[in-house]
Amino acid sequence: MKKTLLLTLASLLLIGSLRAEKSSAIDPTALSLLKRMCTTLSAAKAFSFRSTSILEAPSPTGQLITLVSEGQTEVQRPNKIRATYGGDAHAFDFFYDGGSITVAAPHARVFSTTKAPDTIDEMLPGIRRETGIHFHAAPLFFSDPYAYLTRNLQNAVVIGRTFVNGIPCDHLALRAPGVDWEIWISSGRVALPYRLAATFTDRPNFPRKFIEFSHWNLHPWLHQSLFSFNQPKGFQEIPFKSVLKDARQEPTQCATPRASR
Repeated sequence: MKKTLLLTLASLLLIGSLRAEKSSAIDPTALSLLKRMCTTLSAAKAFSFRSTSILEAPSPTGQLITLVSEGQTEVQRPNKIRATYGGDAHAFDFFYDGGSITVAAPHARVFSTTKAPDTIDEMLPGIRRETGIHFHAAPLFFSDPYAYLTRNLQNAVVIGRTFVNGIPCDHLALRAPGVDWEIWISSGRVALPYRLAATFTDRPNFPRKFIEFSHWNLHPWLHQSLFSFNQPKGFQEIPFKSVLKDARQEPTQCATPRASR
């Protein structure tokens, strides 16, 4: 009887150990594919892309509502970002020139400006806290996106090969504290992200976000004036939280893509 009990206990401990090992499994192939994509982005001195985002946000009743937006983003390392977003969520223009951040809501004819650190890596961590702005694709902007994306990583597996808008991609599933996320990376000569999905497991009702990327350009021609805000006549400067409120109240509209450079 005692021997049987000990064998049973040993079996349970072994199963628990296997489950723990499985729950924290990180597939080296998944990391290799992710590293390849991150190397492409970190090696680019500048890049641009278009995006379509589907986000879930809590309403005043607590129900999650779905917001669809479109955008275009230009990044020039080490210290410049220009972005335009429109749709169901905030509709605004974003300027970062290495010394300041400006957000303008064109329809409301208002803008906000604040000083900013002189690199993207230093600017991004504090931008949401200081201004209320959140770039859902922000991890891609860092000089070392791999370090950011693998921070506190618990799981990483390759789901398989699939297509995103006709582009062959490797589908990865990853997990970190508070978020389960997936990424679809092109499997051709140049590795780039074409889809990103995330479920926030540390928030009520587990809200999700879904982003598709297109029109990648790793060698855009970006004039320096693109990143600087010149106050149009009739625009009023207001606090950041207010400009985002005005941006949310603008009529639903799609971001108008800028011409390829």
